[in-house]
Amino acid sequence: MWSGFSALYVGEAWRRTLCRGAILRLRLFRHTVHAPERLIVAPTDLRAVDPHVAEEILNGRFPLAGRLLETGGKSPFNFSLPSRAFALRLHSFGWLRHMRTKKSDLHSSVARSIVNNWLSLHGGRIEGIAWEIDVTAQRVISWLSHSPVVLQNADRGFYRRFLRSLAFQVRFLRRMAKFAPPGEVRFRLRIALAMASIAMPTRAGALRRAAEALDQEFDSQILPDGGHISRNPRVGLELLLDLLPLRQTYVNLGHDLPQKLISGIDRMYPALRFFRHQDGDLALFNGATSTLATELMSLLRYDETAGDPFKAMPHSRYQRLAAGRTVIIADTGVPPAGNLSRTAHAGCLSFEMSSGRHRFIVNSGSPKFAGRRYVQIARTTAAHSTVTVNDTSSSRFAPSEFVANVITDGVKAVNVDRALSDDGRDVIKANHDGYLNAFGVLHERELTLNATGLIATGCDRLVALDDKVDEVVRAVARFHAHPSINLKQIDKESIMMTAPDGETWLFSSPGNEVLIGEDVFFADASGICGSDQIEIAFSYPDRPEIRWFLSRKG
Repeated sequence: MWSGFSALYVGEAWRRTLCRGAILRLRLFRHTVHAPERLIVAPTDLRAVDPHVAEEILNGRFPLAGRLLETGGKSPFNFSLPSRAFALRLHSFGWLRHMRTKKSDLHSSVARSIVNNWLSLHGGRIEGIAWEIDVTAQRVISWLSHSPVVLQNADRGFYRRFLRSLAFQVRFLRRMAKFAPPGEVRFRLRIALAMASIAMPTRAGALRRAAEALDQEFDSQILPDGGHISRNPRVGLELLLDLLPLRQTYVNLGHDLPQKLISGIDRMYPALRFFRHQDGDLALFNGATSTLATELMSLLRYDETAGDPFKAMPHSRYQRLAAGRTVIIADTGVPPAGNLSRTAHAGCLSFEMSSGRHRFIVNSGSPKFAGRRYVQIARTTAAHSTVTVNDTSSSRFAPSEFVANVITDGVKAVNVDRALSDDGRDVIKANHDGYLNAFGVLHERELTLNATGLIATGCDRLVALDDKVDEVVRAVARFHAHPSINLKQIDKESIMMTAPDGETWLFSSPGNEVLIGEDVFFADASGICGSDQIEIAFSYPDRPEIRWFLSRKG
């Protein structure tokens, strides 16, 4: 464990050193950047727009990342920003999309004034949040996509200044590509460079290289089943929101498309449908948070691979049970390795269940705008609908922020078996070794759903491989209820779960004490909120197994 952690630490230190050297060279030669005369095209933006946000900005109020900054009509970059999440969203300029809701001179003038202020304060200082790789990639995409809003009625001086900065930011991304962390950030950087290569006048060689580099990210990051290597269901959605406009821009301009662009997008869509619950939101695994229904629907309109979701994602390591109106999605995989585990959760063998228009059992999800402490709490096993042993997470995180809290120890193997029982039930059996080294036990879980989708059953078991467990091993099985679900204790062994429209499921565990506990839901669209959870305690060797049932009552 420690040798791997040390290698990550040294590797990160070396990466940062090389990155600083590259930035120094960029500063020295920034004035050699050639500004293009014009932009060729403004790619579309599929993300949802909100006229209310635009009006707030016109009135000097910036509602970003769950916080509100009052500017009194001045540029927000002249103020101390309320949080890091706020700063990330402000500097990435995604909020420009809201300014296009009304193509008025006032909206353009305000947007242009704010961009101009950013150019004065941050355009020449390659440091801080404004020049983080992911922020810069998002800003390039936003400036290209919303250039008509920013440049409407702009004078020639601003026009040239804007294009010169865009050209320099593109050069910055090209130089930083080798230092970008693996995963979503590097993919978005390649999308930004590909978009810039066709939206700005570019030599044929540069256009080809941008396309080839994007192809490499499809090969290295999108698994054969369409999932992303981070195992975060939401990453695919975020990437598709940029990839679809990129594909359409290539087509509109008559350029040869990157070889993997069409096939890669077609591969990602089934994965998106796999993780979609009955209420239209995505499952909350490995860093996923709430999803705007409008964004998901805007993507699904372009889905040319429509069909029933897969029963399993063998490369991403997830399983799905579906019958009638009921869907169960389970995490049956190991965390990604090294730097790719920076946002992974310790939720092995956790599951979520939805029925009709409601999610009944969920994971706590990841907060959109909260600080690091809450993000880390959301990653623990206790924040997932699975079993926690001795109040310890099944995977452990590096204590140092320097290596971005990668997973250093825990689950290394998950065994999965799926079959159809004689009575027509779909059965998943799995176990993981995340607690084997520390406590000498495996966690085994069985999930079933009958053919009508009206009855789901489960079994959780602690198994000692060598019978050398000297101390009592205590475990708690948690089932996190969605905040919209009301829990009512019926008796010692059963709890009624009721949705707002009256749909009701009975949770029961014969022979066990089933308790209702206070809970926190991190992935609500409005921010962190309170909820409830169901808890069942058991232990090895006294009572190593519990069985539980979910049956629809109305």
